[in-house]
Amino acid sequence: MTELPYAAWPPAPIRTERLVLRAPEPRDRPGFVELFSSPEVGTYLGGSRSREECERVLPEIPEQRPGLFVIELDGTMIGTLELNRRPPELRSGTAPNAEEDELGYLLLPETWGHGYAAEACTAALAWFAALRPGESVVLRTQTANTRSMRLATKLGFTEVARYEAWGAKQWMGRMSPVATPA
Repeated sequence: MTELPYAAWPPAPIRTERLVLRAPEPRDRPGFVELFSSPEVGTYLGGSRSREECERVLPEIPEQRPGLFVIELDGTMIGTLELNRRPPELRSGTAPNAEEDELGYLLLPETWGHGYAAEACTAALAWFAALRPGESVVLRTQTANTRSMRLATKLGFTEVARYEAWGAKQWMGRMSPVATPA
């Protein structure tokens, strides 16, 4: 993912009622290993990696990328959120020439069902709307991921395409222009 134009990175931590969205830190590495090796997290992402592979390939200091936030609850990483521009090689076939800002998130399974994804996404979208007024954002998920589909609708994304990719049916929604979700 490429840098959000005009953005100083990292921003000050974004605080919500229960969460903090912040840039990754070295102390987050075990959380990244846990996320990427979780079979539940990998269900709609083409599968998980083994814990051994994650330990071997993930850097000791997590990557600092504009738009990559750690989601923290009570001082502990519970997931990640990305809101950034997709480079050409990662753009969808639905709009291959468009520069797309995309929202994506991963949370540890034990945190599912508590509204943390909605809270984190709402905060990140508000940050983005202030940074880039009038810009749209896309969100993609497998159609089989009913939780993610419900959240996309709740956040205000409207379906613009369904397509086949990575061996599964995919859904793409757009929020245009981004407003603070309800």
